[in-house]
Amino acid sequence: MTPSTHNSLAAAKSRLMFALCALSTTAILALLILAIATTISTGAHSLNRDFFRLNPIPPGMDHSPGGMRSALLGTAILVTLASLLAIPIGLLTGIYLAEYDTTSHLATPVRFVCDVLAGVPSIVVGILGYELLVRPLGSFNAWAGAAALAFLMIPIIARTTEEMLRLVPASYREASMALGAGKAKTIFQIVIPAAAGTVTTGIMLAIARAAGETAPLLFTTLLSQSLNPNQPFPSLTVQIFDYATGASRPQQSLAWAGILVLVSLIFVMNLGVRLATRARR
Repeated sequence: MTPSTHNSLAAAKSRLMFALCALSTTAILALLILAIATTISTGAHSLNRDFFRLNPIPPGMDHSPGGMRSALLGTAILVTLASLLAIPIGLLTGIYLAEYDTTSHLATPVRFVCDVLAGVPSIVVGILGYELLVRPLGSFNAWAGAAALAFLMIPIIARTTEEMLRLVPASYREASMALGAGKAKTIFQIVIPAAAGTVTTGIMLAIARAAGETAPLLFTTLLSQSLNPNQPFPSLTVQIFDYATGASRPQQSLAWAGILVLVSLIFVMNLGVRLATRARR
């Protein structure tokens, strides 16, 4: 094969690969745009002030189907409780794996368990929460729902934190140690700030996953309009599931409005984190 023929084949392969990559990217973007456009076009007309002002109202009553005020507040409370539990545990686990015990007999199984838990179906977590927290307490409750969401968040935060801390150059640690700083001070004042942007992104991804989960809450919080954490508790995802699978057209339309709000909240959270981390860099 002559050099010119070889170069022609290489150029043809390169153009083919570029075309396949461009086609795949276009297909993904088209599906994303279609999903967003469908959500906006279907849910926007049901999104009004009553959506944020009223609680869900059963069919046949005045102002039915009402809004999703209690569901929005319930989701905010559940995600906050889950974050208060998951973020410290996940961060400290990631710091331990990246900084303290990187090659020990304990670190390897911990990494493996985190990877397995990150891929566990959420319905399994819901059933686990039902057996461990709902049945012993005697009723569905917000504490069980928050624990189930935290269970989903911890492995994501732990593995993300570990990987991002490993990307910080070793010279940062060595310079800090040479100036007399201890291990803990080096980690919290040098290493973590250097990786703060990417670690925060991982935390927000975990929060976004928790905010969009339905299966764990079906088995732990069920559905209610009361914000008493010791009783069945409202959440946006379960309320959407209940309305979307019902026979009432107004409730189905309200479910689409809930989907639009949920997607918008996740989008705003991720956009805010990206802008904040970009400004920090």
